[in-house]
Amino acid sequence: MKILNIHGYQGNAANSAYQALRENDFKIVAMQIDYDRTSPEEIMHTLKSQFSNNFCDAVVGTSLGGFFAALVSAKCECPCVLINPCLMPFMTLPRLGYKNDDGVIEYMRLFSGLADADNSRFSTVVGGKDEVVDTHDFTRRLFQNERYIVVPDGMHSGSTLPLTDIFRDHIEDFFPKEN
Repeated sequence: MKILNIHGYQGNAANSAYQALRENDFKIVAMQIDYDRTSPEEIMHTLKSQFSNNFCDAVVGTSLGGFFAALVSAKCECPCVLINPCLMPFMTLPRLGYKNDDGVIEYMRLFSGLADADNSRFSTVVGGKDEVVDTHDFTRRLFQNERYIVVPDGMHSGSTLPLTDIFRDHIEDFFPKEN
């Protein structure tokens, strides 16, 4: 199975999710994204192209990458794992130093694409002590299903979550085999 892995704001392509996927023998497509210098619309276009051109089967996204992963999943109709997703970047990013007002407006426009998301395709992992994203109540209402996992002592960083074990223990749930 080939997975498109999308890192978070100010993160890197070889993030904790990438490492956990690699340890579970997935083929991974990952790219470095400069969220400050690239428009959200351009990022979305590039990610959809990467998903299709690399014949990916699923998408995993961490934090801001979770926002884009949810949108890619909705557009490409594929399974998705969100890790501490930042589903309202127009609210969170300015607190983290994001200064692109046009980008904030683009994030608001892209946000409506979450309405097309099919909850049955989503798996979500959130840290119970996430100190960066404070909108997990919204995330839970939107994507809660039997594959919604809360790690009580987990924080925002994927390194505080047992991602290798979670992927190993939930592979069949997260990425069901098609008949």
